[in-house]
Amino acid sequence: MSVVNISCYKFVTLTDREALKADLTARCQALGLMGTILLAPEGINVFLAGSRDAIDAIVATLRADPRFSDLQPKESLSVAPPFRKMRVRLKQEIITMKHPLIRPEEARAPSVAAATLKQWLDRGCDDAGRPVVMLDTRNDYEVAAGSFDGAVDYDIGIFSEFPPRLAEHRVDYAGKTVVSFCTGGIRCEKAAIHMKAIGIEHVYQLEGGILKYFEEVGGAHYRGDCFVFDEREALSADLQPAEGRVHR
Repeated sequence: MSVVNISCYKFVTLTDREALKADLTARCQALGLMGTILLAPEGINVFLAGSRDAIDAIVATLRADPRFSDLQPKESLSVAPPFRKMRVRLKQEIITMKHPLIRPEEARAPSVAAATLKQWLDRGCDDAGRPVVMLDTRNDYEVAAGSFDGAVDYDIGIFSEFPPRLAEHRVDYAGKTVVSFCTGGIRCEKAAIHMKAIGIEHVYQLEGGILKYFEEVGGAHYRGDCFVFDEREALSADLQPAEGRVHR
């Protein structure tokens, strides 16, 4: 497999999106990359595929901007690019929640690393002895591809449905530790901040999402595959394209 696929995001205020769009479009096209970069006032979200040299070059370009210097892309390999073209798009949010007061750049919710989460799930409680509840923040068709064993999900069609559904079940989490998770970290980060804001006390986000969990500890406590938003459609726990394709 010769194509390197990366995904990463950063919540950071962007006031020069038009110029950034032009620069990144030109750079990605010159490197022969395929994929999508989303630019919003709240930050950047990156999904790109290309040769090893091209990916290393675009990551270096991004990190040369002080706002993106700490980007840590998640990687997987494929035999062909899972994207058909290169697009840099301007959006109002890099993930739409319709809660403008949720600003991850200002204060992140606590995160739990994959290895620590596996330890919690192995023994059924966190380090303080509280039961651990896994909360899937993804859409219904993503959950259908696979999820953590026993995870709670609200059968939502779009992420903006998550806050009202969560409000209906807030009391379910009293005395428990809630770990929100998603594909790469972006939705569960917003979700965890929102949970803290509405008074759920013990909340963590899974650092780096399911893909980082697969990368660091494999598929322990996870059933099925992970839906991804490209032509591979789903990845197995070894970060290879899943044999059974998922159709939305």
